[in-house]
Amino acid sequence: MILMLSAAHPPDDMRVVRKEGASLAAAGWPVTHLCPGPGGLLPPVAGVAIETVSGAVRLGRLPALYRRAVALRPAAIHASEPDSWAVALLAGWRCGARVVLDVHEHYPSRLDARLARPLRGLARGALRLALRLMGRAADAVVLAKEGLAEDFSPRRPRIAVRNHALVPPGLPRREHREGPLTLLHLGAIGVKRGWPQLLAALTLAPPQTRLLIIGRFTDGSEPAFRAAAERAGLTARLEIAGWMPAEAALARAAAEADVNLVLFQPGEENHRLALPHKLFDGMAIGLSAIAPAFATGVARIVQTAGCGLLVEVTEPASIAAAIATLADRATRARLGEAGWRAARAEWGWEAEAARLVGLYRDLLRPGERAPSPTRHFSAAAERL
Repeated sequence: MILMLSAAHPPDDMRVVRKEGASLAAAGWPVTHLCPGPGGLLPPVAGVAIETVSGAVRLGRLPALYRRAVALRPAAIHASEPDSWAVALLAGWRCGARVVLDVHEHYPSRLDARLARPLRGLARGALRLALRLMGRAADAVVLAKEGLAEDFSPRRPRIAVRNHALVPPGLPRREHREGPLTLLHLGAIGVKRGWPQLLAALTLAPPQTRLLIIGRFTDGSEPAFRAAAERAGLTARLEIAGWMPAEAALARAAAEADVNLVLFQPGEENHRLALPHKLFDGMAIGLSAIAPAFATGVARIVQTAGCGLLVEVTEPASIAAAIATLADRATRARLGEAGWRAARAEWGWEAEAARLVGLYRDLLRPGERAPSPTRHFSAAAERL
């Protein structure tokens, strides 16, 4: 059995469960996602068994995750955050499992917003050392996007498994029509994901232009958003639908939305390197995108696929100009068609899934035993 171990990701997480876990299950391995939740078993998702541990505090859940991981005695543990990596390494040593670290973000730069400037360099260095040690102790490192490899030793396998488009059978497709635009913001939203600039751009757009938000405010800013929208006279032009299961969210987007918004703001390394699900989800249903020019990963996809417009996301006028361009139905249809095709070809999930499955076939060859993480930690420390 392969255990997908999460300290923070939800039971039906898109990358961990619907992409990686489902691909491994389809290749023939039993797969379980052990993650935070109400406690106990939940219905399977995409062929992946779901088991949850309860607890309001993330740090407090780690001992329960460790105990259950050991009790399940998996052949491999695939861990998705730095704290779950540590749990996986200890559990792997205890029960003889292979350990794979799944690197979703540029973690050293996440410290910057939490620390005073004089402390950032020291904190980044300490975290990089910890990441390098854990990477050497693991059997392999999986990288979700470009720019993450430098913090992990090349002595262990480093495999790119990027968040490319998952296109399930029967996925609906947007039929572009004449008429007022409905703008879509899909997934997590917050100040650093550009809602202040979006509201300002909406005031510059034609008064019939609507905004549909499918997702959660993840920074606690929803009251401020609603107050700002009311002050600007935009309340009647927007709808906050909240979180929806992936199938329902994409069905509604395909039925109503015209333009997909990706408005990450500069200032965070993870925003520059982002490969967001929301971009690929929009491509998969045939929506054109408005996306940030500074975000190198996103910009490369939009440019090579020809599926949207790149803007200066800090400038509402730039966003509004892109909205005006996409008011033309023929332009929307052309860009949406390009994205739809690219999501099923060079930017599709199939090649990423094949690399992940190939990694596990190498790691779980019959008769091979997992090396001791303790030995790897000791050897790594001696080399540093």
